[in-house]
Amino acid sequence: MWSFGFSRPASFSLLFAFLFLSATFLLNWRLDLTKITSFSFLTSLTASPKVDCFDGNLSLSPPPWPSPSPSPSLSPSTSPSRPASWSQPSTTCPEYFRWIHEDLKAWKRTGITKSMLEMDKSLADFKLVIVKGRAYVKTYRRSFQTRDVFTLWGISQLLKMYPGQVPDLELLFHCGDLSKVHKKDFVGSLAPPPVFHYCGDDSTFDIVFPDWSFWGWGELKIRPWETLLMDMEEGNKKMKWEDRIPYAFWKGNPTTSGVRNKLIQCNASHQHDSYAHIYSLNWDKEIQQNYKNTKLQDQCNYRYKVYAEGRSWSVSEKYILACDSMTMFIEPKNYDFYTRGLVPLQHYWPIRPTHMCKDIKSAVEWGNSHPEKAQKLGKEGTKFLKEEVKMKYVYDYMFHVLREYASLMKFKPIIPVGAVEICSEVKDCHMEGVWKEYLNESRVESASAEPPCSLRGNTNLARRLFTFLNRVIDHF
Repeated sequence: MWSFGFSRPASFSLLFAFLFLSATFLLNWRLDLTKITSFSFLTSLTASPKVDCFDGNLSLSPPPWPSPSPSPSLSPSTSPSRPASWSQPSTTCPEYFRWIHEDLKAWKRTGITKSMLEMDKSLADFKLVIVKGRAYVKTYRRSFQTRDVFTLWGISQLLKMYPGQVPDLELLFHCGDLSKVHKKDFVGSLAPPPVFHYCGDDSTFDIVFPDWSFWGWGELKIRPWETLLMDMEEGNKKMKWEDRIPYAFWKGNPTTSGVRNKLIQCNASHQHDSYAHIYSLNWDKEIQQNYKNTKLQDQCNYRYKVYAEGRSWSVSEKYILACDSMTMFIEPKNYDFYTRGLVPLQHYWPIRPTHMCKDIKSAVEWGNSHPEKAQKLGKEGTKFLKEEVKMKYVYDYMFHVLREYASLMKFKPIIPVGAVEICSEVKDCHMEGVWKEYLNESRVESASAEPPCSLRGNTNLARRLFTFLNRVIDHF
């Protein structure tokens, strides 16, 4: 959740508690706070056949060759030359990009070998190979809904955005909810298999990568991130913050985690006003009603919104933060690629899972007593998304994590037998309905005129902690 340069084996929960205690001390010193929450598409390599990707059928005939043959290409360790069109200097990447170094730290000493990728293919849903700027995929199993399809579409658009700049590489990708590569299984000198995934936690080695929903989630009719963010910005204007309902709001499936199940108990009742409106969501019913009650741009009429993890991290995180509402994070165990750049009490309000009802009530009471500060905190969370998680930076994060990964590879990638090329143009990806619409909305029109942002290295923890504490003081 934080952008400090410490070693991640340190307990995430302990850091969460430490930051809260530090911030609480500063707040009580600087602020009049009587109540404060305690912290706690595939085309064949042959003749471009049409592929129906959205109905669950991704099967294709393998390329008609007996064995893969290497192609002359960029060495993984070779840096492609800078395009002449990139005349302007690159901007500095957001702070959370530093976590790329931590996520790849497990392979810094050994490098990444072919045998590591062959160690346990059951960990991945597909293998991605990039050779000479073209992407190929070998599917091991279908992922849930179209997660794999839209993840691969995002990668194909990255190659269009920065043509010739992504080096040759070969990687494994897992599209499920739960992290796969557990640290307890790889102790001592045994290096873990590198597996890319949408989220990570303190007990796993999963390499974090942007999730599929940035290019759209057709099954739930959630538009691509760039379009949706504009829709939500318009939705935020429909009701002034002071006119919003002065309660905390959460809506979702409570059966996916113990935290969410307990959150239901925080709902306000006639006997007890907990300052929380908690709603259980039945997705089957919503599908029948054409999602009329789940439009994200229409869910920003509360002053406070709650984020609670499901089976692991939840895609809902960015949609909750985008409302201009003060967001409350029930202490998460998982992180995605950008949440480690969020700062507690600047971008969100921390909630202890062991005292969530009490903490939510206290946070609402504080916010209603300090509306300007609460509104500012909500707007800071939304500002973070608009400025630091815009699609340019989503692609830049992908670019840098793939480049850093490729620099660790000790072998030359080749296109495997049975691989198919990923389509990068909508006309070549046989999609229909809302899936085709989202491909169109999220496609990259042309190569970027700007270079990727400049990736910084790790810095001293104490210096970064000092900077963080000063930011908290200045914010309040």
